[in-house]
Amino acid sequence: MKGFIDFIREQGVVNLAIAFVLGAAVTKVVNSFVNDIINPVVGILLGSTAGLASAKLTLGPISIMWGSFVSVLIDFVIIAAVIYYGFKWLGLEKIDKKKK
Repeated sequence: MKGFIDFIREQGVVNLAIAFVLGAAVTKVVNSFVNDIINPVVGILLGSTAGLASAKLTLGPISIMWGSFVSVLIDFVIIAAVIYYGFKWLGLEKIDKKKK
């Protein structure tokens, strides 16, 4: 049992679980921010009352949902920036360094 507990502590499994839970929470906050604040504002700028996610290009029988793609891209950029700057601010980039 001691070896298992040492493995959990030294391999960062607990830190990974905490990061997973926090990552899910950050994702929910960012999704809400993008869907509820950014998309409507961009939609208004584009002249659409339905928001950015409903923006599309219709070519004959098909619709290219470029607004939905841009919305997901904005989500990704914001989440990546929050994680990057959060790790820098908390000094977590040193966690995976090998002990000497």
